Parts: sequence; structure tokens; C-alpha cells
Amino acid sequence: MGGRLCAMTDTFTVQGWTENIVSGGENAPRFAHAHVTFGYTGVIEGSSTCDYLMYYPGEGHTDQKAPGFERIEGTVEGRKGSFVLRHEVGYGAEGVQGTFIVVPGSGTGDLAGIRGTGTVWGSSRTMNYTFDYKL
Repeated sequence: MGGRLCAMTDTFTVQGWTENIVSGGENAPRFAHAHVTFGYTGVIEGSSTCDYLMYYPGEGHTDQKAPGFERIEGTVEGRKGSFVLRHEVGYGAEGVQGTFIVVPGSGTGDLAGIRGTGTVWGSSRTMNYTFDYKL
């Protein structure tokens, strides 16, 4: 069983974003569904699909939250497979900040049994992440 204590920052890039309002008005509290695709480089090499439930509190408020699930397919330090992350992110005018955890039991292939946590942050199409994991 390997593992890594992540001391470096890697990146992922937003490759596609589709967002649809589910309920609420333009300047009133509302929520939306966002379907996003990402490309990863660094300790994770691959691509993913993520679904967020976006919350917009209305005009004059900046505390926005988005829980989500993301399935990554690719490699972690050369080991091939897939796994699912559960996200909790906050976002606003200053960008995105959040955390994630690997959903227990979601790893496949060489990534079966993977466990881990990480962080995300940034304010452009290319975002930063850290990933602390055990295989």
C-alpha cells in the first residue's frame, strides 16, 4: 500500500460548464445545477465529470456554497482507474475555495481502496489543488 503526503500544488482546468437554474429568480435567492468537465495535471492525470448544486443567496450577499460529486478517470502517480470525490466549495467575487474527500469504496482498477482528502482554490479556468491520499 502506497501513499503520499502532498506538499506540492497541482492544477486542473475547467473544460466545460453548463448551468441551469432549478428554482428562484435572477436577483432573489435561487439554486442551480452545474454540470462541469475538468482536465487534471499533476499527481492526478486525467479527466472528470462533476455535478454541483449551486446556491445564490440573492443581491447583496456573497456567501455562496456548492456541494458536488466528481468522478475522475485517469491515473494517480501512474496507477490507472477511477474514483469519486465529494466537494464542499464556497465561491464569490474573490474566486473559489473548498475541500473534497474521496468517497469510500469508489475506487476502481489500480485505484481500488484509495482514500484521501484535498483542497481546491483559484479564480480562473485553471484552478489549484492539493491531494493527500493512501492506496
